[in-house]
Amino acid sequence: MEKKTAYLVVHNANIITMDPLRPRAQLIAVEGERITWVGAIEDLEIVRGPRTQIIDCQGKTVVPGFHDAHCHIMAFAATFLSVDCSPASVSSIADIQSAVRQRAATAPEGSWIRATGYNEFYLAEKRHPTRWDLDQAAPDHPVKLTHRTGHACVLNSLGLSLVGIGIEMEEPPGGTIERDLETGEPNGLLLEMDAYLSEKIPPLTDEELRKGVKLASQTYLTHGITSLQDATASNGLAQWQTLRRLRDSGELVPRVRMMVGIDALSEFTGSCSPDSLRDSQVPLGAVKIVVDEGSGTLYPSQAELEEQVFMAHRAGLQVAVHAVEEGAVEAAARALLKALHEFPRENHRHRVEHCSVCPPSVLKMLKEAQVMIVTQPSFLYYNGERYLAEVPEAQLRWLYRIKSFHENGLMPAASSDSPVVPVDPLVGVYAAVTRRAETGQVLSPGERISPHQALWMYTVGGAHSTFEEEAKGSIAVGKTADFAILSHDPTQVPAEEIKEIKVEMAVLGGKVVWERS
Repeated sequence: MEKKTAYLVVHNANIITMDPLRPRAQLIAVEGERITWVGAIEDLEIVRGPRTQIIDCQGKTVVPGFHDAHCHIMAFAATFLSVDCSPASVSSIADIQSAVRQRAATAPEGSWIRATGYNEFYLAEKRHPTRWDLDQAAPDHPVKLTHRTGHACVLNSLGLSLVGIGIEMEEPPGGTIERDLETGEPNGLLLEMDAYLSEKIPPLTDEELRKGVKLASQTYLTHGITSLQDATASNGLAQWQTLRRLRDSGELVPRVRMMVGIDALSEFTGSCSPDSLRDSQVPLGAVKIVVDEGSGTLYPSQAELEEQVFMAHRAGLQVAVHAVEEGAVEAAARALLKALHEFPRENHRHRVEHCSVCPPSVLKMLKEAQVMIVTQPSFLYYNGERYLAEVPEAQLRWLYRIKSFHENGLMPAASSDSPVVPVDPLVGVYAAVTRRAETGQVLSPGERISPHQALWMYTVGGAHSTFEEEAKGSIAVGKTADFAILSHDPTQVPAEEIKEIKVEMAVLGGKVVWERS
C-alpha cells in the first residue's frame, strides 16, 4: 500500500469519530491542518515517516474537539478579573460584602469594582443584594455586581450616581429599575440594563482585556473546546474587530464565530468587504435577536419580533432568537414560522437559543419551521435545584426537552452560555444523560438521552449550527484536525462517572494547544 506520510499521528487510541461511516478507529494521521487518514493501529507504518510526531494514547479516548455553540467570551474573560461571587465562593450577602471589601482595600479610590456570578437562590438571605448592602462594603468605589445569568446586576449608590440612575429616571426599553416600594428610590437591582450600562461604565483596559481573554481561552482549551460561538446580543463592528485582533495576536486560541446583534447589523453594510466578513479568523454567524418575557410582558412585541425576524430572514441571513420563558419560545416559533410562510427558504438553519420551556404545541411549531435548538444541558446540573423549587409543576415536564428535540428533528446543539455556568462539556453530557442536578435530584427523566447523542450535540451539532459540518464536528479524512483526548470513554463508563472524565490534551488544526502536565 502507498505510504501517506503524516507530520502528526495519534495512535493506540479509542477514537469516537462521530462519523457514521466509521464510528470507531484507533489511529488518526494529520498533514497541515487536515486529517489525512483514519484507521487501525496496524496502519501506523503507512503514515509514519522519519519526522512524524507520534502521540501514543495508550488506549485513551479521542473525540472531535468540543464546540460551545453559545457563549459570551468577553463576559467570561471579565470574570477572571472580577470578584468571584459565585455559589462556589459565597453563601450569603455578608460573604459578598466581605469579598468586595477586600477588593476595595487594594483598588484605587474611585475605580470601578466588578463582581460576578452571584445567585440569590443560593444566598442565605434568599434575596438579591441592594445598593445599601454594597455601600457598606465599598462606599468610596462604584460597584457593579453581576448576576450569574448576565441579565441582572446590582450597583451601589456611587455606581448608580455615576451612570445617571436616580428616582426621576424612567426605564429604558426592555429594562427594569427595581425600586423601594415606599420611596420609589432605585434599590440598585437593574434587569436587562447592560446595553445602557455599557455606554456609562468604563470598559476594561486593553491590558486587562488581553489578560482576561488569555485566561478564558486557556480554560476553554483545558476542557477540550476548540470552537466557540459568541452569542452576545450587543455584538457589532467594534466587538468583531476586537475578537479579530485577539485571535491575530494569539490571546484567543479556539476557533470563533461571532453572532451580530440585530441592532448592529447595519454597521457592517458598507464598512467591510465581503471577503473580510468571511474572515477565516472570526467569521460572522447568525443574527441575534432577544425576546424576553421575564418582566411579564413580551419585549419586543410580537409584531416587532416578527418584523426583525423577517428582515434578517429575507436578507438570506441565519436568525438566532434568544427565548427562555414559555411565552418567549412560543413568540419565537410564531415569528420564524410566519417568516418562512411569507418567504420560503431551504436550509435556513434558523435557531432558537435556550428554548427552556417548550410545551407540545410549541414543539410542533418549531418542528414545522425546521429550526435548530441550541440549548444548555449543564443548566440542569447547576440550576436543577432552583428549577424544582421555582418552576411551576405544569412547566417542569417541558423544561429543556433534549430527547424531544432529537426525536423531532430539531438538530440540537449544546453550549455552556459561559460565564452563566462552568464551561465543562462533560458536565453537560452527564446532565443530558442523567437529568440529575448537582444535589442529586432528577428532572423529567423521560427526556434523558444516550451518551452518544449528548456527544453529538457538542460536536456535530455545533458544526451543523454554523453550516460547517463538512469541515469539522467529526473525525474523518479531509476535516480539520480538531480533537480532544479524554481520560475515559463517556459512552462506556457508568453514567455517574461521566462528569469526572478529564481532558488530557486538546489539538487544534493538528497542533497540540493544551496538554495536562
